[in-house]
Amino acid sequence: MNHLYILNDAPYGSERTYNALRLAGTVSKLEGNAVRVFLIGDGAASAHRNQKVPTGFYNVETMLGNVTRHGGEVGICGTCMDARGMTDGDIADGTHRSTLAELAEWTVWADKVLVF
Repeated sequence: MNHLYILNDAPYGSERTYNALRLAGTVSKLEGNAVRVFLIGDGAASAHRNQKVPTGFYNVETMLGNVTRHGGEVGICGTCMDARGMTDGDIADGTHRSTLAELAEWTVWADKVLVF
């Protein structure tokens, strides 16, 4: 089954992004499932490279890596990156600058779309 997760919230501040990535990471490990994550709006900051968080606190960059290590894809809205001053060199390994057109393709591809 194909799953698309669309994340709108900032990486920290609420637990919405955290919980979405917990679920996406878990589903990506299950046989027969494909996972794609699209970061849009404030969610684009979730893919910022080299995040440093307090010891014992979750790290969204690491959680995105958990999805990609299990075959998932992570796209980041390019317009949202530009609005936040992010370049391709600022984004986490395994993620890529994306477009609304790709989000549309991924939405058609997905059997399930979850929006956080």
